[in-house]
Order: sequence, then structure tokens, then C-alpha cells
Amino acid sequence: MEPGSEPLNPGPEGVEKTGGLSAAPPSTERGSALRKGIRSYALRAGRMTDFQRLSYETLSARWCVPFRSGEPFIPEAVFRRTAPLVVEIGFGMGLATAEIAAALPDRNFLGIEVHTPGVGKLLSEIERRGLSNLRILHHDAVEFLETCAAPGTVFGFHVFFPDPWPKKRHHKRRLIQRPFTDLLASRLAPGGYLYFVTDWEEYAFWAREALDSTPGLANRFPGGWADRAPWRPVTKFERRALTEGREIRELWYEKA
Repeated sequence: MEPGSEPLNPGPEGVEKTGGLSAAPPSTERGSALRKGIRSYALRAGRMTDFQRLSYETLSARWCVPFRSGEPFIPEAVFRRTAPLVVEIGFGMGLATAEIAAALPDRNFLGIEVHTPGVGKLLSEIERRGLSNLRILHHDAVEFLETCAAPGTVFGFHVFFPDPWPKKRHHKRRLIQRPFTDLLASRLAPGGYLYFVTDWEEYAFWAREALDSTPGLANRFPGGWADRAPWRPVTKFERRALTEGREIRELWYEKA
């Protein structure tokens, strides 16, 4: 599969878990050993704007998928059509997610994010653009993939600019590492892909090593970095990274 045939986007800056909203994610302290060791997010201080809160309160019932532990996620029922499913883990404020969904209308997209302001922002983009092929899960990705996503049901995973956890003592919190990459590989359909992007050099090599050692995954660009997919927009965060001299590295792995 060619990447072209088919965001520096960390968790939104200045975001905190906001009370009073029913979809707020639960603590990841309980559950499997994998969930105890790895989180798909890090909570940051901040608050929602009035617009984000209004979007969340008025649109989440329409575009957010409720999380129910152990209940199978059936894309055909959620999207009311059959199409390849792409899951983005940690979409931040979601602008790049909306652009990609608009550029690839023949695919179904599930964006996973725990930060309520980002969810509110992407909800407004879904409504404004009329994106019937995009839904949101306001919950931790690890728990969802472990308990709800069936093996072989995901066509693609997008992991764009996750928190690099740069201090050595925090490396265990990085998202892209085994055994989580084994879980991702198990959820991919044959021929499916995992697309990872970062501006953190050391994390790029770390991720490549983890993915290289994951059974069932093969680097589409052996021994090197992937080309940027033409449908992946350049975000404001990414432009800033380039201005500050940080190189963008991309990885594209496929399920054998």
C-alpha cells in the first residue's frame, strides 16, 4: 500500500479535565497492567472556552461514541455504512483530523481524545463541515482498544506527535512501545497501516525500534523514514517546530 493512496499535534496546550460533563474519562489507575503502565494522554492545566463548552454540550450526543467497557465496537452500526476504519489516538484540538476526514470521505474515522476542550473544538468542526464519516470517543485509547475493538477490524492507526515524555524516567509512559504496539498490530486488518509522526528525534528512533520488533508489522520504508502522506496537513504546531529547527520524522508500518 502506498502512503499517498490513501499533526505536530500534542495534547492541546493548557487543557484540564473539566468537571460537570458526563463523558469525562475515568481514571486509568484501574484495569490491566498495560493500562497502568501506558496512557494515551497527559492531563494539562487549562479550561474550556464558552464556544467549546457549548459545542460539547449540544453536539456530543450526536457525534460522540459512548464508551462501555467490554461492549464490542461495531463500525457499521456507528457510521451506518461499511468503509475502512481509521483510528486516530490523541487528536489534540482536532483541526488536522477534520481536514483528513474531509480529504478521505471513503473512510470512516474515529478520533480518540480525553481532553474535553479538544473534543468540543472537533465537534464544532464536524458540524461545520458536515463530516458524516467522523466520530469521537472521549476516553482513554488503551482501554478502548483492549476491551471494545475486535482483532482485525482497524484499517489504519494515526498517532501524530504524541507526548514524547523526554525525561528518561518518564520513558515508560510513552505510547509507542511494546506491548502496546502488539495490541495495535492485533487490531489491524491484514494490509492495514500504522502512521506515526514526531518532531522529537530520540522518540522517533525509540518508536522505530519498538515497531521493528513488533510481530506482524513491516516498515513500508525499510531502514528509513516514511514520506509525508499528501493528505496529512501541516499544522501550526508543526510549522513552529520546523521554524525552531526540529526535524519531522514519519513512520509507516503495515500489517502482514
